[in-house]
This record gives sequence, C-alpha cells and structure tokens, in this order.
Amino acid sequence: MTTGLVVERVGPAASVQDLGRPGWLKVGLSRGGAADRSAFIEGLALVDLPLGTAGIEMAELGGRFRFEASMRFALTGAMMRATLDGERLDVGASQFAAAGSVLDVGAAESGVYAYLHVAGGIVTPVVSGGRGFHGIGGLGRLLRAGDVVPVAPDPAPDTPLTRLERLTGTGPVRLMPGPQTGLFAPDMLKAFEEAVFVRNPRANRQGVRLDHDGPPFSTRAQLNHASDFIAEGDVQMTGDGTPYVLLADCQTMGGYPRIGTVLPTDLPRVAQVRAGEELRFRFVAVDVAEADWKSDDELLASLKRARIPQSRNPRDVADLLTYDLIGRPPEDVAGD
Repeated sequence: MTTGLVVERVGPAASVQDLGRPGWLKVGLSRGGAADRSAFIEGLALVDLPLGTAGIEMAELGGRFRFEASMRFALTGAMMRATLDGERLDVGASQFAAAGSVLDVGAAESGVYAYLHVAGGIVTPVVSGGRGFHGIGGLGRLLRAGDVVPVAPDPAPDTPLTRLERLTGTGPVRLMPGPQTGLFAPDMLKAFEEAVFVRNPRANRQGVRLDHDGPPFSTRAQLNHASDFIAEGDVQMTGDGTPYVLLADCQTMGGYPRIGTVLPTDLPRVAQVRAGEELRFRFVAVDVAEADWKSDDELLASLKRARIPQSRNPRDVADLLTYDLIGRPPEDVAGD
C-alpha cells in the first residue's frame, strides 16, 4: 500500500533522484544520481532508509509539498529556508509531519542542491536499474506542480527524531592525478594549484564551469587527443583551456584533456558552490585518495553512528505537566 506526497509548487530543476545507475557505461549512460551524494546519504541515515531508496533533489529553489499521510522526513544539503505548517525547520534533522501537513521549502540561502527524504521511501517505477531522473540519458522527467509522488508508509513513525552535525571541508579541493595529468607541463600544474577559480553561472548536473584571471590551461596537443572514457569528478579542459568539473550526469566519452580528478569526498563541495563563489585546488597522491575513499555502505553506517537525538520541544511533550521543573534542590537534580 502506498500513499502520496503532493507537489503543490516546485522549482524548475527538482527531480526524483537516487544514488544512480552503476554498470551502464558500456551503453553510454553515466551513473547519474544525486549531485551531492554525501548530503543524499545523510538523508537516508536520518530516516533509516537503505541505499537504494529514492528522494527528491531540489536545485537552488525548493517547493511546496503536502503529506497525504503521517510520516517522518528529512531535509539535507543546501540551506533552504523551510517551514512545516508555518513553523521553521532545521536542515540536517529528521522531522515528523502529520497527515495534511504542508512543507514549504524556499530558495537556497547557501549551497545549490537540497534533498527531501520521506521515511517510507519514494516508490516510483524502476527504469534501467534506477528511479532517478537522468536528463542526457532521457530517463524520467523533472517534477511539476500537481504531481503526486508515490511513497511507501513510514514503517516506524514513533522513532525518535535525530539530527546530524555536517562538517563541510575547508581549504583547497583535493585533486588526484589521472592518465592525462602528465600531458600538462609542470609549470601549468603549479599554476592550476595557485589559481583562484570562480564558479561561472553556466552549471548544471553535467558539470560546473570555472573561471579565473590568467592564461588558459592546455596541453601541447589540446585538440588532438583521442576520445576515451570520462567520469564524474574529472576536470576537463575545453578547447579554449577553460576547466569544467564533471558532475553526476556527465557524458561517458570525451576528447578534451583532463588535468585530474576531484576526490569523491570533495566533489560535493564543487557541486554545492554557488555562482560567483571561489574554489581552489590541490593535487594529492593516488594513495592519499585511496586512503580517503569510503564506500556508500561505509558512509551510511558512519552517519547512522553520528546521529544525535533532537532536543524535545515542550509543546510536543504530552506529559509535560507531570514534570517538577522548579523547586527541587540542586542535590536532588544531580542525584537523578
């Protein structure tokens, strides 16, 4: 039996997403999935969902959603101003919505991609091994006002609510060398590390363009490389030497040279950077990248261990009047 999440209003780039479709590169389909995988998995941890579950991704603008049944939910990722029936909510925490409640999610105050997870999980049809919208792959579509997204019932609505303290990285984004890094002259690699990049407004789920003040980054044979495989995280130089960091929906083949690949744990920082904000990069050795890597299973398990119980709101404590909150001597309180 399913219930629904009614989309009353939604931004132009909102979609159902999961963690992608691995294993389809041979037919020209990149993995896709959430642009910020870490934030997506945080939402799974907060409402006890398995890795294969889908949620809603919102880019820069949120939406208004009405719950047809009571359930827990969580918002993670970009800081978007959110209210439930007019009451302000925290991003990065699980919440409870009664049947008929309305969740209003506004524009992003910081970051780009936010995620809405409901505790039963979204149960849209599985197509080619996933539920997520993949634009260049022609799979699924963007959400529209009037959609009713099917969700499974919350299996444990009385589960205590929790939150996560998200620690975002600081300093340069880490980049590991790849098969074409050696095609760039050493002084150009040094210049790349020293450059201050600004995210161009031209960005989407395929990639992010980076601008900088300085000469372009190119190899001696910039336009004469044979096409080969590319993947999310690769930093590709276009014909004019402008860097693009590839994201979840990138193409699978390309001939532009790649100066390196952003570490998976740092790639969410690139996805979440807003137009006009700055980024810097630093190369690290492949063994450092390997030591830093975590599987999705490991990340989900570590996030579940990191959950913190939410403080109880006095308005939600049914037996509040049974508590003696004043008049007790300090020694009695300390002895509880």
